[in-house]
Amino acid sequence: MLRRNKRRSRSAGSGNRLITHANPTSPISKAYRTLRTNIQFTSIDNQNRVIMVTSSQAGDGKTTTISNLAVAYAQDGKKVLLIDCDLRKPSLHHLFHLSNRVGVSSVVSGQKEWNEAIHPTFVDRLSVLTSGPIPPNPSEIAGSNKMRDLIKELLNHFDYLFIDTPPLLVVPDGIIISSYCDGVVLVVRAEKTKQQTALKAKNSLDYVKSKILGVVINDKKRDPNNYYYEYYGAEE
Repeated sequence: MLRRNKRRSRSAGSGNRLITHANPTSPISKAYRTLRTNIQFTSIDNQNRVIMVTSSQAGDGKTTTISNLAVAYAQDGKKVLLIDCDLRKPSLHHLFHLSNRVGVSSVVSGQKEWNEAIHPTFVDRLSVLTSGPIPPNPSEIAGSNKMRDLIKELLNHFDYLFIDTPPLLVVPDGIIISSYCDGVVLVVRAEKTKQQTALKAKNSLDYVKSKILGVVINDKKRDPNNYYYEYYGAEE
């Protein structure tokens, strides 16, 4: 059975980072729904059901982006699992006010079954599989057959899987995990992420033949009172 979330009442504590839940009619929430639609149209015949969201470096907003995107899919009536595969510096459990005593590392190492580690959240139809305790060998776990098998098994129980990973240019974990995914969304931060850095991340994904669905430009300001993102689909 899914682990019961004893902190549902703390949903208000998610603050502005989960804007799609806190204020679903805001312009930013509408932008996330547009992002959802754009991703759905990137592949009509074969659905992109396993989607990784990552960045080239820390601080670009990948965790906020993937969390709001997962909420947008759940609001569309889909059964969604958000997975924290940042086994070095996890953060999804903080964002959703969850325990991180068990998670991905616990399941892959054989200490727990997957259905003992998944948490329901305060968002209907959205569940979270946290990272679990930080292991001594994150890259080995990411590249293991058990990780690949776990993702395949979870696809039998959820409509969509969203995977958060470490930044691509920091450690190899994200590049490894991208090979298990149907597509990757790359997040860059306006006026922070250098073009050369973003291109290096893109080239890393191209090298392992990962499908890049598009790029989210995060934290771009139209005026001092307006925060939003832009999305650019990947070119063929």
